[in-house]
Amino acid sequence: MTTPAQHAVTGADLADKQRLLEAGLRDLGSVIVAYSGGVDSALMMAFAHNVLGPRAIAVTASSPSVAPEELEGAVELATARGWRHIVVNTDEINDERYIANDGRRCFFCKSELYSHLQRVAADLDIAYIANGTNTDDLGDYRPGLEAAARAEVRSPLVDAGINKAEVRQLARLKNLPVWDKPAQPCLASRIPYGTEVSVESMRMIAIAERGLRRLGFPVVRVRHYGETARIEIPVEQIERFETPGVRAEAERIVLGAGYAQIELDPKGFRSGSLNEMLAREPGKH
Repeated sequence: MTTPAQHAVTGADLADKQRLLEAGLRDLGSVIVAYSGGVDSALMMAFAHNVLGPRAIAVTASSPSVAPEELEGAVELATARGWRHIVVNTDEINDERYIANDGRRCFFCKSELYSHLQRVAADLDIAYIANGTNTDDLGDYRPGLEAAARAEVRSPLVDAGINKAEVRQLARLKNLPVWDKPAQPCLASRIPYGTEVSVESMRMIAIAERGLRRLGFPVVRVRHYGETARIEIPVEQIERFETPGVRAEAERIVLGAGYAQIELDPKGFRSGSLNEMLAREPGKH
């Protein structure tokens, strides 16, 4: 059986889905796009801007859970494209339920974000809020989708039947520089469930990951285990990482971020690997 992600998209299929997306946006009339600067939300905003013009507004969250270079990149792209763009300061770090990190962290984070977006929408007389969720996002454990549903956030990419591979295809066709950008979920997603989230832990993660990306590992996660940084990179890059010069520089970077030691995960990079713990604990979700 062929899954949506495995399906080879023909030009006609993609054109049909693009028309569905554009028609859906026209029906909305005006929209706030929850825009992080990643490929999904950037594509969503690119289409919204093309269809709705000034009635489409990108809104980006600024908080300790967002890596500084991610916010900078989002602002830079929005400016280059001439999008209406607003940055709001979110305050999830002061929510005890978010800090507890019990498996529902993302729900509380997204609820905080959407509450800000609802206020912006009301202030600017915008009818709807939309996110960049695509059909492939529906199969993972994502409490943020529940928060979106409760806030009546629309997912036009899902409505048009667009999956992640198609998102990247469309983004490339639209010359979006982030078309092949690796996913960059919030920094708190690197902290194991049950370990409290703190500004300091996210600061350490951000510094370590930025340094490792500059060292030549664009896809990297620094999983935060107290004083230990457990590093995930694609398995095909492990051999390079373990060469003496590279390993020494990686240790310098990570220890400089505040960790006492590093471990390299032999299984390699897995998106959402910390969710594996939830799968082993019935009742967590």
